[in-house]
Amino acid sequence: MISAPNTIVLIHGLWMTPLAWEHWAARYEERGFTVLTPGYPGIEPGEAGVAALREDASAIAGVGVREVLEHLAAVIDALDSPPIIMGHSFGGTFAQLLVGAGLGAAGVSIDGAAVKGVNAMPFSELRSVLPVLKDPANAHRAVLLTAEQFHYAFTNTLDEKASLAAYTRYAVPTPARILFQGGLAAVTPHAATTFDFADGDRAPLLFVSGGSDHILPPAVQRQNYEKNAKHSAAVTAHTVFDGRDHFTCGEPGWEAVADFALDWALNPRAGVLDATPDDPR
Repeated sequence: MISAPNTIVLIHGLWMTPLAWEHWAARYEERGFTVLTPGYPGIEPGEAGVAALREDASAIAGVGVREVLEHLAAVIDALDSPPIIMGHSFGGTFAQLLVGAGLGAAGVSIDGAAVKGVNAMPFSELRSVLPVLKDPANAHRAVLLTAEQFHYAFTNTLDEKASLAAYTRYAVPTPARILFQGGLAAVTPHAATTFDFADGDRAPLLFVSGGSDHILPPAVQRQNYEKNAKHSAAVTAHTVFDGRDHFTCGEPGWEAVADFALDWALNPRAGVLDATPDDPR
C-alpha cells in the first residue's frame, strides 16, 4: 500500500517571496506535514528576503522559467518520497509543469498562470500585467508594482488599508523575464511553459480559481482544466471560490482554500468541484 505524502512543497508567485506562505505553512505543519517553501533562485525566505529584494533586486533580474524549474526540481528530487506540490499564481504554473515532468504525488495550481496552449486573456488580466509588458526592456529587469497596481491586480476585494498592509508586508520586485516568457509562449517554439495536456501518467492536478481574481480570472484555469480533462486520462479537477481575489494566501478566509487544497491532494477526485460553501470570510 502506498503511504500518503507527508511533505508539502509550496511555490510562491511573481511579486511574492516564500513569506507569502507563512499562514499556510503553519496550518499544514499543525496537521503534521513537513512544509517546504523554496524561493526562486536569488530569493531568500522570511522578512529578511523581502527586505533584501527591495534593497537590491539585481540578483533575480535575469531569472527565467527554466532556471526556476531546475531549482525547484532539485529541491523535490532530494526528498525521500514524492510530495504534494502547490503553487500560487505563476507558482501554480510551476506546480503544473513539475507534475508534468513526473514529480510530485499530486499538484495544486491556485490562481495559476497559463501554460503554453492556454490562450484565455481576459481584459482584467491584460490590465494587470500591462505595466510590465508595455516596456520590452523590462524583460531584463526586476520590476515592482506600485501599491495602486497591486491593489487592482492582487487585492481588489480588500479596502485600501488592508491592501496596503499586504503590499507593505509581501510585495517585492519580480523577474519580469518570467512574465514575458509566459506571455509570448504561444509564438515561441519549445517555450519554457510547454505542457503535455495528453499525459495520462502524470499525478492528479487541481486548478483552484478565485471568482473575483483580476490578474488571473477563472477563465484561465477553466481552459487549462478543460484541455487536460479532454486529452488526459489522469485525474484533473477545477473549483472556483466565489468572491475571492488573487491574494488567496493571505486574504481573509484563506483557511477554506488551504484546507480544500490539502484535502483534495490527499484524496484526489476528478471533475468540476464545489468549493467549500461556508467560506469563513
